[in-house]
Amino acid sequence: MCSSLKQFGPRSDQKGWGSLSLSLLRLPGRGKLARCSLAGNGYDGLLVAINPQVPEDQKLLANIKEMITEASFYLFNATQRRVYFQNIKILIPATWKANSYGKPKHESYEKAEVIVAAPYWKHGDEPYTLQYGECGNMGKYIHFTPNFLVNDYLIDVYGSRGRVFVHEWAHLRWGVFDEYNNEKPFYITGQNQVKVTRCTSDLTGIYVCEKKSCTEGNCVINQLTGLFKEGCAFIPERTQTAKSSIMYMQSLSSVSIITEK
Repeated sequence: MCSSLKQFGPRSDQKGWGSLSLSLLRLPGRGKLARCSLAGNGYDGLLVAINPQVPEDQKLLANIKEMITEASFYLFNATQRRVYFQNIKILIPATWKANSYGKPKHESYEKAEVIVAAPYWKHGDEPYTLQYGECGNMGKYIHFTPNFLVNDYLIDVYGSRGRVFVHEWAHLRWGVFDEYNNEKPFYITGQNQVKVTRCTSDLTGIYVCEKKSCTEGNCVINQLTGLFKEGCAFIPERTQTAKSSIMYMQSLSSVSIITEK
């Protein structure tokens, strides 16, 4: 990965990660807005914007706050008490009915680090971060769909929303990339053993065949490549003792955010 705990400075001397301040602002806003900054140990001014086409849903607002509160706790512990989310602002569509929403000053949908909008055809409900640059370069924004935020069955697919948020935050803020390879999920070691591409190699799991290339459900070796035939997948066990990066699979119990260097 491209980041190290050293970039965050010393550990916080507080026992907790601090309280999360939430502001609700009504769209539209205008002007240029500086991105979220790190003030001491807390990220200050994180901007989440809900697309104007998203229907009003108070559960959506509640789940956004719950997601980032969980993410703050997880980030604080995963970085060994170095950083957490201090305050966030949520931009509410102007079409949503009156509530205790403030007026934005310079905040705008186009400047948000996190957007909530309809799914992009390539990703569906899967959260993603738009990244253009190389490793170490900040991304443009994180995209969540309303369906991901309000329907709990997707937690079984992607893991808890707070952990997913930290996974995507690492993409956005630190410019890191996923530590798995869907195109080449397996490789051959120097001892001619087939291994799964994962971080770390100590992760335990089972091999499952999901297509017709299997014999009685078992993965089959392709004699030409020495690798498993198409359709074989590695399914990690949910409970792990090996430490792994959150950039591999955030739903695992033992993942940590970054490595100490």
